[in-house]
Amino acid sequence: MKLGFACKYLTADLKQPFPLKATTRKRFLSLNNEQRTLLIYELAKNNLVNLFQTLEQLALLPEDLRMMRIGSDLLPLYTVPEATDLYQEFLPDLYPLFIKCGDFARSNNIRLSFHPGQYSVLASEDESVVIRAIEDVEYHALCAKLMGYGRTFQDFKINIHMNGRKGFTGFQQAFGKLSPEARLMLTVENDEISCSLDDVLQAKALCAVVLDIHHHWVKENEFIKPDDPRIEKVKESWRGVQPVLHYSISQEGLIPEEGFPDQAALGLSKMKFRSHSDYYFNNTLNDWALSFVDFDIMCEVKMKNLARDRLYQYRQASQ
Repeated sequence: MKLGFACKYLTADLKQPFPLKATTRKRFLSLNNEQRTLLIYELAKNNLVNLFQTLEQLALLPEDLRMMRIGSDLLPLYTVPEATDLYQEFLPDLYPLFIKCGDFARSNNIRLSFHPGQYSVLASEDESVVIRAIEDVEYHALCAKLMGYGRTFQDFKINIHMNGRKGFTGFQQAFGKLSPEARLMLTVENDEISCSLDDVLQAKALCAVVLDIHHHWVKENEFIKPDDPRIEKVKESWRGVQPVLHYSISQEGLIPEEGFPDQAALGLSKMKFRSHSDYYFNNTLNDWALSFVDFDIMCEVKMKNLARDRLYQYRQASQ
C-alpha cells in the first residue's frame, strides 16, 4: 500500500522548497506577446525543475511513500487561448525536462496523478462547460503524455468528479470525445453532494473508479467497509492495476478524536463536514482507512506529506 500526498511538498518547518509557481490571467493579458512568452516559459521551466527535485526527495523514501499528485499549474494558464498559442512556440524546448521527470518517476516506482479542478464538469448541461472540461482534461493528459504516460491503462491517474446534471449519460458522451490517452488515464470519483458511489460505478466499464471514503461518509453517513460488495466493483474497474482511494477527515474540532462520528448526533450541516483536517487525529478513522489493504491511499489533508508521514508512522507502529 502506497500513501500519497497532494501537490505541495512541505519541510518540517512548513516551507515549500520546490513550489509550482503560477500567474494570473489578468497579469498575463496585461503584457505584450514577448513578455507573455517569457513569463510562461520561465514559470513552466521552473515548475518542471521543481517537480524533478520533488521526485528526487520521494525517491529517498520507502517505496510505500513514493506517490504524489502533481499540481495543475505545471504549465501555467495553458488552456487560456492567448497562452495556448504561445506555448506551441517553445513547448518542444521543455520536452527533455518532461522526459526526465517521467523516466525518473518510473525508474523509482513513484506513482503520479493529476486532479483537474471542480469546474471540469464533463456531465454539465451547458455544452460550453463540457468543451472547457474536455480541454482541461486534455491539458493534463498532454503533461502526462510528455512524461511518457498514457500508453497503458492507468499508468497515470487523472481524476475528476462526475458532478453535472446530465449524470452518467453526459459523462459517457463526453468521455467518448477524449483522446485515447486521456481515456486510459481518466478516473472518476464519488463526491459529497451530487454523485454517490453507486452513481459513479455506472462508469466502471469506461474508466477506473476512485473511492473517496470521506465523501461517502459525508453523503451517506455510512462508513463503508472493505467487504461491502461495491468495493469489489471498484477494484474490478481498475482491471488488475492497484486501485486508489482518497482519504480525508473533517476539520479538527468538528468530529471527536476517537470513535466513528455520527452526523445526526453532531448536529452540523453536511457542508461543515466537507472541510479537510490538518492532520489525521482520529485513529479509529485511521484504522478504518488502512483496512482497505488492496488500495493505495491518496492523503487529502492540509499538512500534505507531513500528515501523510504521520499516518505512515502510525501504520508502521500498529503492525
